[in-house]
Amino acid sequence: MREITIFSGTAHPELALEVCECLGVPLCPITIRHFSNDCLYVQLNANCRESDVFLIQPLVPPVQEHLAELLFMLDAARGASAARTTAVIPYYAYARSDKKDAPRISIAGRLVADLLETAGANRVLTMTLHAAQVHGFFSVPTDHLNALNVLANHFRGRDLTNTVVVAPDLGNAKSASHFARMLRLPFAAGSKQRLSDEKVVIEAIVGDVDGKNIIMIDDEIANGGTVLEMLKHLREHHIGHVTVVTTHGLFTGKAIECLGAQPDIDEIVTTNTVPMPPEKRLPNMRILSVAPLLAEAIQRIHNGESISSLFADTM
Repeated sequence: MREITIFSGTAHPELALEVCECLGVPLCPITIRHFSNDCLYVQLNANCRESDVFLIQPLVPPVQEHLAELLFMLDAARGASAARTTAVIPYYAYARSDKKDAPRISIAGRLVADLLETAGANRVLTMTLHAAQVHGFFSVPTDHLNALNVLANHFRGRDLTNTVVVAPDLGNAKSASHFARMLRLPFAAGSKQRLSDEKVVIEAIVGDVDGKNIIMIDDEIANGGTVLEMLKHLREHHIGHVTVVTTHGLFTGKAIECLGAQPDIDEIVTTNTVPMPPEKRLPNMRILSVAPLLAEAIQRIHNGESISSLFADTM
C-alpha cells in the first residue's frame, strides 16, 4: 500500500504535529518563504511520488496568505507525482460566503472550492462548515467531519441537572439539537437577524430556558457579538450558570476581552481546529483536541474505509 505523507503550512503546525503523532508518521519538512518582491515560494522537502499526500492547513488569519500557501502546496504535490492529494482544512473560513445576499458579490465559498480543485486537490477533508450547503460546492470527494463527539465527551459524567442546550440562531439548530440529544438534555434556540459582520439582533428564544443552567453552542465564535446578544436575552429569564461551546474559537477583535468580562460564563469550551495564542486564553477556557479525530479520518481515507461511521451516534 502506498505511504501516508503529511505536510503542514504555517497556519497551524502544532495541530499537524499532533495528527502525525496519532498516526505514528513523521511530519514532512516544507520550505515556505517570500521572494524580495513578496511572491510566495513553497517547496515540499520530502519525496511524495506515488504517496497518499495530506496537506493540513486551516484557513485562519491571515486567510489569504494561508490559502495561497495551500494552493501552492497542492500544485507542488501534483507536480511531484503524488498518487492522491487531500487538502485537510479543519477550518474553512469561506464557508460563511455561501450565497448571494447582496448585489454584485462573489460567492467566495464556491470560488475557493474551485481553486482548490484546480490547484490539484483530489479530495477535501474539513470540519464543521458554517453552512452545510458549502459541502456541495466541492466537485471532488469531500468528507465533512464534526466535533460533536469531542465536545459531548467533555460533559459526560457531569451533573447536568436543570441544564438546557441553547443554539444562538436557528441556522445552527440542527447540529445543536444533535448535541443536546447526545447529552440527553432539552434544547432551545434563538431567532437571530444579522445586521452586519459585528451587529446581530436576537428577536426571540424558542424553548424553555427559565431558571436553567445553559450550554450555549455555536459552530464558530469570531467577534463574540452573537454570544453577548444571546446572553442579554437569556438573563431576562433568570438563568443560572453559562457554558459557551464552539468548534472554531477564532475570538477576533475584542471577543476575549468581552467574554472574559461576563461573570455568569463559567466555562468556554472550544477545539484546536484553529491555533490559540496565549493572549487569547482565558483561565476558564478549555481547548479540546480534534487531532485524534482527524488522524482517524485520514487513516480511514487512506485505507478506503467509511468516514460516516465515525458519527453514527450523532445523527
